[in-house]
Amino acid sequence: MAMELRVRRARVEDARVLAELRWAFKREDHEGPAPAERPVAEAEEWLRERLGGGRWPVWVVESEGAVRGHVFLHLVERVPEPFADNDPLGYVTNFYVAPPFRNRGAGAALLAAVDAYAQQAGLNTLIVWPSERSAPLYRRSGFRSPEELLERPVNP
Repeated sequence: MAMELRVRRARVEDARVLAELRWAFKREDHEGPAPAERPVAEAEEWLRERLGGGRWPVWVVESEGAVRGHVFLHLVERVPEPFADNDPLGYVTNFYVAPPFRNRGAGAALLAAVDAYAQQAGLNTLIVWPSERSAPLYRRSGFRSPEELLERPVNP
């Protein structure tokens, strides 16, 4: 039996569950000894402020009546110029699906929602810094390595 997935825009009321999933995501990726954790309430407050502001569209995937994953998009404004479009860029970040719901279409469904939004909103480009584990999904969803991109770590 196929698992039913539902993707929707996150609401301010989702801040607590998004904060809890963020903490689960970071715990899963953390290596080495665990330092003292900051309270999840800090993330919840940050999320409440951003979910209402418009520059951080967020999508969630629900299954079995609960939020099982999310993806965030930060809209990055571009400085206006006279000879090119000034459409913003979209920075895809904080993409997470709870382990039991991976490889079941949840991640692809979330990225499809981001893509549909980007097209409708006239975004110029979507960018992401994928993890080794997530890179294949991003590539299957149409992300490619840029021909021109430089990165300089400030505090290596």
